[in-house]
Amino acid sequence: MPMNGQGNENPAMAPPSPSPVSPLRGLLEVTRLVRAEEDLPELLAAIARTIAESLGYETVVINLYRPAWNDFTVTTVHGKVAARAALLGQIRPLEEWDTLLSERFHRRGAYVVPAGAYDWDNAGYSYVPPADPVPPGDPGVGDGAWHPEDALFLPMRHSGGHLLGILSVDEPVSRLRPSDEELDVLASLADHAALAVQAAQEAAEAARHRLALEQLLEVSSQLTAEPVVDEILRDVCRGVRDALGFEHVAVQLIDPVSDRLEARAAVGWDLDGPALASEFDLADVEPLLDPQFEVSGCFLLSNDEAERRIRLNSLPYVSHRNGHGPRAWDRHWLVVPLHDGKGGVIGLIWADEPEDRLLPSDEKLQALRIFANQAAAAIVAAAHRRELRFLADHDPLTRLLNRRAFVERLDAEVARAIRYKRSFGLVICDLDGFKVLNDHFGHPAGDEALQVFARILQDAVRKGDDAFRIGGDEFALVLAEAGEAQAREVVKRIVDDVAGPRASFGVASCPENARDAQLLFRLADEALYEAKRSGSGLQFVA
Repeated sequence: MPMNGQGNENPAMAPPSPSPVSPLRGLLEVTRLVRAEEDLPELLAAIARTIAESLGYETVVINLYRPAWNDFTVTTVHGKVAARAALLGQIRPLEEWDTLLSERFHRRGAYVVPAGAYDWDNAGYSYVPPADPVPPGDPGVGDGAWHPEDALFLPMRHSGGHLLGILSVDEPVSRLRPSDEELDVLASLADHAALAVQAAQEAAEAARHRLALEQLLEVSSQLTAEPVVDEILRDVCRGVRDALGFEHVAVQLIDPVSDRLEARAAVGWDLDGPALASEFDLADVEPLLDPQFEVSGCFLLSNDEAERRIRLNSLPYVSHRNGHGPRAWDRHWLVVPLHDGKGGVIGLIWADEPEDRLLPSDEKLQALRIFANQAAAAIVAAAHRRELRFLADHDPLTRLLNRRAFVERLDAEVARAIRYKRSFGLVICDLDGFKVLNDHFGHPAGDEALQVFARILQDAVRKGDDAFRIGGDEFALVLAEAGEAQAREVVKRIVDDVAGPRASFGVASCPENARDAQLLFRLADEALYEAKRSGSGLQFVA
């Protein structure tokens, strides 16, 4: 008990001794509090007041357990002003309570620490009110009298067995040490008080969880309306922070080309900072996604376990909001994979720095998993929308601009050349021997040849030029403000690429050869066939 005391500040104002029915009334009142919907501070004050008034103790203190720190803090003091000033906010580590709640002090559900059995001076704090003179014949004299250094504690236990808090009672109005019957009543009151505290904490946690789900639901309903993936990811980060209480959240997506994990959105972390700048791919972090660490589809690992599994020279980030104790967050790693519709991993959500410094509950992790599923679905849907928009003017096989885009660009370039008296070059080309390749090696080989040639075209053109697949093995290049010399340089770069298939080229210029898009295309196409017929590989319109 973080206090010791005797006497009253004003003996004439001492509370009257409780009547024989007061303990029963106290038990009924605490039972009522179990069902009451009160805030925890109000509930604790009511419990302390009820115990003081019904059982005749001038000072009642409630020490509440803090799971993030594995200690107890004085949250409630019913008693004198001096007692409240000395004790409120005082903290005692669990180790000290282990000493006080020793079996040698246990008596009928309570822990009675007689004077001299504990060194209160070395405890760092205690409350000792000034002693009052005890008149002759007062019950506070003799072997059964309450001693100033006596202490009486009553554990408040969760229905699961762990400690929720500890009641301390002091300065009995009777000036006597409690009898066995009084200890039985005190222990029963402590049990009922524990039920009330447990109910209040669970109600508060349920309210927080309900609010979190409502916030996540609101964010989820907006995700599918976001047209841009990065906007979706920013909403995801903010949703996890605001609803679930993680101060640092980041989303990484897998780059489909390099297979690298790329940080795309974050709150708390700097996207360009060292925490997210490490270059690693999914294979580097897959050891973290071990089923033994999975809770509701999320993966929660201790820092030591993560260090053993991840292949990095130095850890990219270490948590700062840590606690200590079995339920505390202590540099843990929390990662949630994002899955596409086929179960493949497309990215990861990282969450760190929990506001309450506690390991997330199963309910919180379940909410995070459901939200991650919604986010992944929105990302996939946005990617599908982006692909549909892309395919409106791009060829699905080669990823070059398609014939529709070519017609629009050609018309626009002809109009621009005539209006501003500028020229541009049109190159039409196709692969040599493509039909033979398809017939002998099959369409997969033909598709691969088309893709290789498309990449060569894309690499050969200058900024401002465009490459198109306009049908089958036929391609086109629009070379802005290019004459014969520039067109010849581009073709040379294409031909010189030894990795590519062989091709033939026909070139026409606007407005030199034609001032009409259809005529310009026909002239370039005829030049292509002349290049094939003659075997020159390249033909310019004369």
